[in-house]
Amino acid sequence: MVTAQQTATVAVENTALTMPVVPRPQKVAPKDARALSKVFFDRLAVLEEGTREFQDVRNTLIEMNMSLVRYAAGRFRSRGADEMEDIVQVGMIGLIKAIDRFELTREVEFATFAVPYIVGEIKRFFRDTSWAVHVPRRLQEARVELARATEELHTRLGRTPTVKELATLMNLTEEEVIEARLASNGYNSSSLDAAVNNDSDDGEAALADFIGAEDPAMELVEDFHALAPLLAELDDRDREILRLRFVEELTQSQIGELLGCSQMHVSRLLSRTLKQLRAGMLATS
Repeated sequence: MVTAQQTATVAVENTALTMPVVPRPQKVAPKDARALSKVFFDRLAVLEEGTREFQDVRNTLIEMNMSLVRYAAGRFRSRGADEMEDIVQVGMIGLIKAIDRFELTREVEFATFAVPYIVGEIKRFFRDTSWAVHVPRRLQEARVELARATEELHTRLGRTPTVKELATLMNLTEEEVIEARLASNGYNSSSLDAAVNNDSDDGEAALADFIGAEDPAMELVEDFHALAPLLAELDDRDREILRLRFVEELTQSQIGELLGCSQMHVSRLLSRTLKQLRAGMLATS
């Protein structure tokens, strides 16, 4: 660790002229970082934003106080090692915001001021990215309030609260409580390959095995219901031509031989009938 004694000694009242030399800001011990941060914040306050010196002082403050980010990120170790790198990166955003907004006139230690910024940024990151599907921010917040209200009423009543009771406690309408419940389903997701216990002799099965697929024939059911009254309005000869063509799958020539007319006449009759049915279907859609 680089201690304050390893930096150049500078009187605080002369800060505007000379700054401590910090060879490796990231290695400064947290206790020394607190003392040095006051000196650097004093200097930052008198520098013009956007200048090279201003940026150097600001960068040194960021590097010296990275231990605050590691401390705050430690609260979220349960999230797993894979997420820790992202957590630290997000925490750095909170640290930078705290540095840009801190003023020595607040008469509070910078660490006390910065940690809530860092933790808040991390929690915001979880709130915005942990949902399996995107839901509006108000519903994300309503989910948290719903969980608290449900637990409170369950403890108080000794049973699962009703939607009306939750709505009264949360000062929401019953529709809003139901909407928050539905939104909660978007927080977690499961893979379609996830194993599901099966009571049959087959043992475990995949979740996808229990999810129905779209049946294209369902649209035909609606079409048949709409077509039935239109077919009933046709005369017997037109219905017979349709049956022979689309049920028996005869050619127009074969139909003409059965009905005693030419293939050309069957074609005209068929075209006229189909046009009539098409117009009727469009009128009812």
